[in-house]
Amino acid sequence: MRTADQIKRKYHELGSRKEALEALYAEAAADARPALQAEAERIGEQMLLLEWVLNAPAGSYHG
Repeated sequence: MRTADQIKRKYHELGSRKEALEALYAEAAADARPALQAEAERIGEQMLLLEWVLNAPAGSYHG
């Protein structure tokens, strides 16, 4: 099990990678853009999962 600090660190690392990809996307040729866009979307999904882990709901789902 990862600690909250490890998850936050990974989240920030992914955020930096996504920003770098977005900068590359702006400068990339048209034929390279779909691959960069797909990678940025994948990183975005990973970040969303990490956000969910950090902000996990408390209590019972069936409450």
